[in-house]
Amino acid sequence: MVKKRPKNLNLLTIRLPVPALVSIMHRVSGALLFLSLPLWLLLFWLTVSSEQSYQLAQVFLHSLLVKLLLVLLAWAFFHHACAGIRHLALDAHLGLRLRYARASSMMVLLLTGILLISFTVAIW
Repeated sequence: MVKKRPKNLNLLTIRLPVPALVSIMHRVSGALLFLSLPLWLLLFWLTVSSEQSYQLAQVFLHSLLVKLLLVLLAWAFFHHACAGIRHLALDAHLGLRLRYARASSMMVLLLTGILLISFTVAIW
């Protein structure tokens, strides 16, 4: 006889451990970086095509909405890089114990925050 167990399908009420959240954010940041490639290519094209388009790119980069987008993409880059280094260490069998995995996840979040704050101060 199969027992009917209650199922919680509400993803907002599930409390995930920190390493799981860092792993999910690593995937989200990778997707954001991939989806932002056309924007980076357009920006690169604007800066090298002519002097007028370079000035247009400068005006574009100084708008508030674009700066906020740059901060989001900087978070994606910094988090993806830090979490990627963590995953490489895990692949090398470093930090596999639960307490080290939690500590390295917290370090990824802390380092990402420090880098993001530094970047935000630099562009504003």
